[in-house]
Amino acid sequence: MAEAVLEAALDRALDQAAEVVGGSDELLLTCHKSPDGDALGSTLALHHLCRSQGRASQATWSEPYQVAPHYRFLPGLDLCTKPADTPQQPPVVVTFDCGSLGRLGDLTGPATWAREHGQLVVVDHHATNDRFGSLNVVDDQAAATVVLVHRLAQRLGWPLTRDVAMCLYTGLVTDTGRFTHSTTTPAVFALAEELSSFGLPIASMTRQLFESHRLAYLHLAGEALSRARLVPELSLVCAWVSRDDLARHGVTVDEVEGLIDLVRRTSEADVACVAKEADDGVRVSLRSVTHQEDGREWGVDVGAVATLMGGGGHRYAAGFTMPGPVPNVLAAFEEALAEHLRSQ
Repeated sequence: MAEAVLEAALDRALDQAAEVVGGSDELLLTCHKSPDGDALGSTLALHHLCRSQGRASQATWSEPYQVAPHYRFLPGLDLCTKPADTPQQPPVVVTFDCGSLGRLGDLTGPATWAREHGQLVVVDHHATNDRFGSLNVVDDQAAATVVLVHRLAQRLGWPLTRDVAMCLYTGLVTDTGRFTHSTTTPAVFALAEELSSFGLPIASMTRQLFESHRLAYLHLAGEALSRARLVPELSLVCAWVSRDDLARHGVTVDEVEGLIDLVRRTSEADVACVAKEADDGVRVSLRSVTHQEDGREWGVDVGAVATLMGGGGHRYAAGFTMPGPVPNVLAAFEEALAEHLRSQ
């Protein structure tokens, strides 16, 4: 019964979002700062859809206005607008994969204006989303935000194109961990089949997204892995990357986004943590192991712990950013994790 009520509410929100998007001649599309595959894929997909329908839209994200190397193949990046060149008082803003207003960075002001004077449409799948929009399309059961973008396109009656399909597939394959996370359902595979029917270069996309790294990154990763630390009493493994590491190897902080996927392979730990020094503070990525048996599923809720640290995310994949030297940040996280485990 509860699921039916939630689905009905989501349907209403999608209908309202379709009415807003379809009825607007000026749209600002954005996502969280330092966007990942789902954030970029969602934003670019709707940007392509709007352009295909003759709708004026601008797509952007906060400074640092750049994307990690493994996303640079995405079609439409050249059609995006620098945040400084976007309107400060847009009538409609649509945000993607963003759980809170602050995660918009430089776009917080325009989004606030739209919420107060027009429409701020929030499209997201994070359980920690705080519903900061005037209209919220949030489904924490969706495998990725691109799933909701796909449903929105269906509501609008706007047909997909190959570029749209490539962007949607990128968000789907990255946020499901190449279809290995527990969110991977028959519906996810059905959507992947639909998108792949547009003749997507699946093999080359997979290599670009997951398997292609500069040798400099591999050297840095090896160094970071060599000093990874196990905390047995918390079933935790931690690794970290300093500014000095990045400078010595000539690697950007965005290039080390996938390091968490190596660290999480540690068989002795249920929780993995990677801390990276960046201009906006220490960025911490978290993952936890999903256990499944006899139809039951359990694991450490790192999303809840990340929320305690001022971040957010999903039950088994989350993150946060905070100031301070790496040792202090890791110590604060370990304390929060210990408190969470004691409360369970």
